Amino acid sequence: MSATTKNVGQFSRREFLKTGAAGGAALVIGFHLGLPSPASAGEATARKFAPNAYIEIEPNGDIHLWIARSEMGQGPRTSLAMILADELDADWAHVKVEQADLDAKFGDQTTGGSFSIRSSWDPLRQAGATARAMLVTAAANTWNVPASECVTRNSAVRHPKTKQKLGYGELAARAAALPVPKDVPPKKPAEYRLLGTKKKRVDGEHIVIGEAHYGIDTKLPGMLYASVARPPVFGARVKSFDASRATAAPGVRKVVEVPVVEMPPLFGEERKENSGHQHYLWGGIAVVADSTWQAMSGRRAVTVEWENGAGAEESTEKQRATCAELVKGHGKEIRKIGDPETVFASATRKIEAEYELPFLAHTPMEPMNCTAWVRDGKCEVWAPVQNPGGMATALTKALGLPASAVTIHITLLGGGFGRRLNIDYGVEAALISQAAGAPVKVQWTREDDVRHDYYRPMSHHRLRAGVDGTGKVTAWMHHIAAPTTDGVYVGGDLPDSGGTELAGVGLPNGTVPNYLVEQSFLHTVVPRGYWRSVDISWNHFAVQSFIDEVAAATGKDPLELRRQLIATKQAAVGEGGDEKPVNLERLRRVMDLAAGKSDWGKPLPAGESGARRGRGIAALYNWGTYIAYVAEVSVGKDGGVRVDRVTCALDCGQVVNPDMVAAQMEGGIVFGLTAALYGEITFEGGATQQSNFNNYPMLKIDAMPHVEVHIVPSHELPGGCGEPPVPSIAPAVANAIFAATGKRLRRLPFQTQELAQG
Repeated sequence: MSATTKNVGQFSRREFLKTGAAGGAALVIGFHLGLPSPASAGEATARKFAPNAYIEIEPNGDIHLWIARSEMGQGPRTSLAMILADELDADWAHVKVEQADLDAKFGDQTTGGSFSIRSSWDPLRQAGATARAMLVTAAANTWNVPASECVTRNSAVRHPKTKQKLGYGELAARAAALPVPKDVPPKKPAEYRLLGTKKKRVDGEHIVIGEAHYGIDTKLPGMLYASVARPPVFGARVKSFDASRATAAPGVRKVVEVPVVEMPPLFGEERKENSGHQHYLWGGIAVVADSTWQAMSGRRAVTVEWENGAGAEESTEKQRATCAELVKGHGKEIRKIGDPETVFASATRKIEAEYELPFLAHTPMEPMNCTAWVRDGKCEVWAPVQNPGGMATALTKALGLPASAVTIHITLLGGGFGRRLNIDYGVEAALISQAAGAPVKVQWTREDDVRHDYYRPMSHHRLRAGVDGTGKVTAWMHHIAAPTTDGVYVGGDLPDSGGTELAGVGLPNGTVPNYLVEQSFLHTVVPRGYWRSVDISWNHFAVQSFIDEVAAATGKDPLELRRQLIATKQAAVGEGGDEKPVNLERLRRVMDLAAGKSDWGKPLPAGESGARRGRGIAALYNWGTYIAYVAEVSVGKDGGVRVDRVTCALDCGQVVNPDMVAAQMEGGIVFGLTAALYGEITFEGGATQQSNFNNYPMLKIDAMPHVEVHIVPSHELPGGCGEPPVPSIAPAVANAIFAATGKRLRRLPFQTQELAQG
């Protein structure tokens, strides 16, 4: 018997990455239920009840759920356990969560794209319902009563007529001997007992008291530690090195050169020869020692001469100038409706604006690390990884081992945000272990983490809108200049999500009768990767800011213009070529809810010390979720911006755990505000200029706004919550700044000096 849903392995890779990749909270479960071999009751007594690869019920009543996706800190393990427990009618206290290693029986184990609950919803419910049906059958057979007369509650089957009761643990062996039934219907929403309620995290206590195992916590007998000097310039290679001072340092065991390695694509894509891909481990010099501190000290003692490549010519100034020039011409046409150029040329009013966004780093709180042990023709890895399958493929190629010789243990991740979809740090650790002949933990510093990231691409946007004499938007054109992310891994000027994922809320794509999106590619050797909310994080800023500019130019309220745009009879469509229609009523509902809860349209109280105050709105649809923000800001005389309050309204379909949803919104707001207010990676001479939180700052607690989260009740299919909270905060704040000051900031991070009063 099998109960499957469209898991990540079934989604196209582009569809998976288009919807988020990163980050965010991402557990993506593919469920495969296998038919057990027939067994006698005697044989069953020696077995636990394991109707599929993910569920196991012990004779003592404990229920184990194996999670085949990575936990990055947002708590989806709790929500996944709640789905299973509800369908099982299990006693919540007896549900235990186990982390699965990489194993083919789980199918694809990539974590990203806000697919946690979405992809696990049907499989977990089906699995729980199937297991519950088998337990009921086992009890009914024991009592010789019809199964239809039995009910379940709190990990027990009851027969009300005879008042008999058996616990799941008592029934486990008998249930294990039964054939697995097909197509058992899961519960209806009215029957939910746990779903939609607040539950504490199942792993919260372990994390708080330090028992939880992150990658950085890994310790093995005889383990050594390594620190790596990596190329300071993109594409540089080791020319020569002198390790004499390092090898004489206390505790240093070995100094080895990490070779340059061509790595495969991240997700098993096909790559043509001479594709021009940039997916390499560029090597370096590793110092292996008895402790992390000794390894880092030894690394500082190594003298390395580097041979620079083409990356030495890279600079942010040149990149910005190139993008600005690209958007002046025509790019590759991504989507076209009607005749936007002609309609724009004859429009009563023409509105134009350009927006810029920088490269960004991921900076998870746990810097990159990996422990590897290569021995006896095998490789064993302990890694905080989002993409264990991709890492295993790269390891087999780099080490010349069969897939069966590679074992990957997935630890907790101290943040991921898409950075740990990459596989470089696993390959590097394995090569060092192989050279050292011992288990080795490679520990990155924060400086390593910032300077050797796979950065979110920069982008430059030129938008034009034509408005007719009645005030209707009749033409919309958007030209994006940005590097291709897919080109890093697969090669070529692929029209990846940087060029096709537009508008966030489905606006104005499909709601304006004449519409054009075009893309120009910036060629760069700067490594690019998937960052929480991926391309919508930049496209949405441009689109939602420009909608406000159109509203200001036509004298309309920004909320009313959005409502007018989605009042069209044409169907708005999703992003990235996704032709699924946007539910305009659900989108309108969250905008109205956010506006109502924030007192949109009412004057704000005066700011302290003469601060100017304003509100701004932004909204989107993606990852199966509808979300709107209203941001309130205060702008001081010196131009300083403080975000005072954020009102969030969202419709994410069926909510599993409202506490987790609210936490995701709050965390996403912090993540997005950090990028909007401070985030910028710059380059000079092919080297990253930032190094740590002193020059790549994070939002601090004293700058955190008051956040209100309002969830629309729904029994629609669950939507994502890891990616959606990030993109809308930057444009909502930008629009609020304009409302407060009359000045439009079109570049991120906000250039607040432009707001200073003389």
